[in-house]
Amino acid sequence: MTTSEQDSVNPAPLDVVVIGGGVNGTGIALDAAGRGLKVMLCEMNDLASATSSSSSKLIHGGLRYLEFYEFRLVREALAERESLLRNAPHIMWPMRFCLPHQPHLRPAWMIRIGLFLYDHLARRELLPASKGIRFNTDSPLVKSITRGFLYSDGWVDDARLVVLCAKAAAARGAVIRTRSRCVSAVREGTLWRVLMEDLHSGEQSEYQCRALVNAAGPWVSKVLTQAVGQTAAKQIRMVKGSHIVVPRMNIGEHAYILQNSDGRIVFVIPYEDDFSLIGTTDVDYQGDPSQVSISTEEIDYLLAVVNSHFRDTISASDIVWSFSGVRPLMDDESATAQKASRDYSFELDAPAGAAPLLSIFGGKITTYRKLAEAATDSLCQFFADAGPAWTSKATLPGGDFLDQPSLQRELAEQYPWLPAKVLKRWVRTYGTLCRHILADCDSLESLGEHYGAGLYEQEVSYLVREEWACTVNDILWRRTKLGLHLQQSAHPALEHKIAQLLGSRATAPVETENP
Repeated sequence: MTTSEQDSVNPAPLDVVVIGGGVNGTGIALDAAGRGLKVMLCEMNDLASATSSSSSKLIHGGLRYLEFYEFRLVREALAERESLLRNAPHIMWPMRFCLPHQPHLRPAWMIRIGLFLYDHLARRELLPASKGIRFNTDSPLVKSITRGFLYSDGWVDDARLVVLCAKAAAARGAVIRTRSRCVSAVREGTLWRVLMEDLHSGEQSEYQCRALVNAAGPWVSKVLTQAVGQTAAKQIRMVKGSHIVVPRMNIGEHAYILQNSDGRIVFVIPYEDDFSLIGTTDVDYQGDPSQVSISTEEIDYLLAVVNSHFRDTISASDIVWSFSGVRPLMDDESATAQKASRDYSFELDAPAGAAPLLSIFGGKITTYRKLAEAATDSLCQFFADAGPAWTSKATLPGGDFLDQPSLQRELAEQYPWLPAKVLKRWVRTYGTLCRHILADCDSLESLGEHYGAGLYEQEVSYLVREEWACTVNDILWRRTKLGLHLQQSAHPALEHKIAQLLGSRATAPVETENP
């Protein structure tokens, strides 16, 4: 559905308006639309432009949460891990994690017990069990580390997860409005009157809906106070998590989970073939979430943890990219940010005879689908005709294939002229959706202008037309990670193409993020 078509939506009241285009907001929009509700989602920036694109890119139960006795959260996350890996094999896949043993930090028996629980708290079908290992002379770790453990979790392209949820919601009739800010929401009896501003044009539109969902992440309290005019029933604790990207340190496909003397852990994850992703930090944050950035202290912290484990040390000069996000965690009054619960909660405000308001607090990307299901369940009491929960086995767009190698072989036979590196990236970015990019193409030249790093005009056109991309950053840092490869000199040509495709919508708002 185009933006012009979305703006001409039927003036009859909607069932649900969702504020926030992160993983929780798009997950709720998808679930609700699939139950037959008329849904609109508004996001003031790009989809996944804040917390949901700044994670450690992991689908995991949270091994360290066992130390804080969060067994229910870990069990639920482990169960969701299996579901998500099945539903999106293009953007999620299994990953083995190596945990080097440091006896002075955690005894081996404690780690074994934790890994046993991790293996058995939830049904595990796709992933192998944990085991102990010994390191030989080929290990990249320092010589003093001679043993460790292997266990399984999953990897996810977090930003693409959000975009695919939005695409799936739109396919079920939801209206997705990006660069649209909720100016105000006023309860009028059994309806909400919601005023939205298009940040491209400055035009304002008014909608009515029967239920309102506040899934604004770090801005959830701000939306309540400034747009809705209510005091937040629950407070969030903003915790900054920062990551750095360096030339590849991982050998093979194993990730590393490194223990530190402060009780925290740091991941070193294979990333975009040529790099390693290192993170994360846990720092209490005050201020505007859109202005968050990594500090010198966080850089030094991550470098110190890595250098205490790896033979080949790194420095700040090796960093090719960094990013930070603000996790909107529930304020459980924990003494430190690292101990704050990653569990989710929501608050339903539904006075008798009045339109309901559902506000989402906390959460983690692994349990987004479960959160969305529970939140939509709570809304469905107000919609007698709503269907049952349905997303646990729902394949996300592009995920209708067996595995990545088989899809790569199939496409290589059908499009033998397509470079292998581009094909591999497209399979793990779009899955079978890459056929939309390849429609009517019979040669490399038919993909149009090449901007560099395997980015062609056909892909750019698809992202603007089908995935709400409006800026260079949308394409290079959220729809793809080609910002790690594409030369800065190619940006003007790409900006020009995006402006052409947007036409009258070419005047985009200034981006607040700075990848």
